[in-house]
Amino acid sequence: MPTVSRWWSSRTDPQRIELYTRSSFYSFAWGMPLLALLVLAATGPSSVVDVVPYLGCVAVTAVLCWVLTRAGLATRESGARVDARLVTGACAAALLTSGVALATLRFEPRGDSQALLWATVLAPLSVLCVLATVWETRRLVLAAVPVGVLAGTAVLLLGDPAPQALLQGVVLGVTAMFLAASFRFTVWLLDVVLEMERSRGVQLRLAVAEERLRFARDLHDVMGRNLSAIAVKGQLAEQLVRRGREGAAEEVADISRIAEESLREVREVVRGYRSTDLTSELTGARSVLRAAGVSCTVTGEDVGGTLPDEAQTALAWVVREAVTNVLRHSRATTCTIVLQREAGEAELTVRNDGAPEGAPATHGNGLTGLAERLGSRDRLRTSAGGGWYALTARVSA
Repeated sequence: MPTVSRWWSSRTDPQRIELYTRSSFYSFAWGMPLLALLVLAATGPSSVVDVVPYLGCVAVTAVLCWVLTRAGLATRESGARVDARLVTGACAAALLTSGVALATLRFEPRGDSQALLWATVLAPLSVLCVLATVWETRRLVLAAVPVGVLAGTAVLLLGDPAPQALLQGVVLGVTAMFLAASFRFTVWLLDVVLEMERSRGVQLRLAVAEERLRFARDLHDVMGRNLSAIAVKGQLAEQLVRRGREGAAEEVADISRIAEESLREVREVVRGYRSTDLTSELTGARSVLRAAGVSCTVTGEDVGGTLPDEAQTALAWVVREAVTNVLRHSRATTCTIVLQREAGEAELTVRNDGAPEGAPATHGNGLTGLAERLGSRDRLRTSAGGGWYALTARVSA
């Protein structure tokens, strides 16, 4: 059980919901033969030979329901359409199963009328629920009407009075509507979660693209003017040299000066791009986590501005990596960030309650890179237990 629990805890929320949806539909499809056997046990058939055609039709319908479920759920991500022949085949198999049930079981003298009724509507009801992966809710509700009509007809053929047949038809029709709608709700929930996951990926890509555009804009602003000046002065120096006039040396000297200025400005842009402000990172971390539904508390935020630049940069990278891990690899609802300074060292601790049970407190690639930035793995510690995961970093201050 711990292995199963750890495996389940390692799944993301979209993966869990997809697994739950698939298992629900598959269980319903493959449980149909078992339900058919229970119904047959209640009908009390005269011989095994009488139920073979019915069980064969039930098995074929169950296989088609399974195939239809796989095809329908596969379209939730690909956007393709399920082959109409598969839908038609499943519906035809369900109707054939109902016909075989009425033809072979309704003459059993020991048969229970309710059991015979369920033997008749079992296959159509199962196919209707599986069609929730393909059809919209309105169409499913309309398709439940024929199930009610079939149930009422079966009651009449079994010899019950018309009022009882009408009542049974209405009850089973409404039951089919609610059952199909509940399965459709599960598929709709899966669609919403998958769309949210895709939107989150798009947001991350947009954030990266926006940062690249900012960096490109800064480089353009810095280098555009200087490179234009270098090009003009280079052409001017070329013309002066060709015509043997004075001033070419001065133009070449200006080109060298502008190139050195450009190199210095590019270094400043890159340095500013790579540098981080600890106070801003803490504020941004709190904002991002709260936007993601994670309650975040930051303690010692005012200490960040008093630390040396090198310490701020190192701890700011720790905050970035820790928050990224919380958002990507945990299901945390609470996160606390504590920054304190004492005895010439600053200590930053990030704790969250989203650690899976039994998760090892090991260093991944991101934390290994952080340890290299801090200069020693001993200055970066991780711990896990009781559903909590903590990352602690220490730097000289």
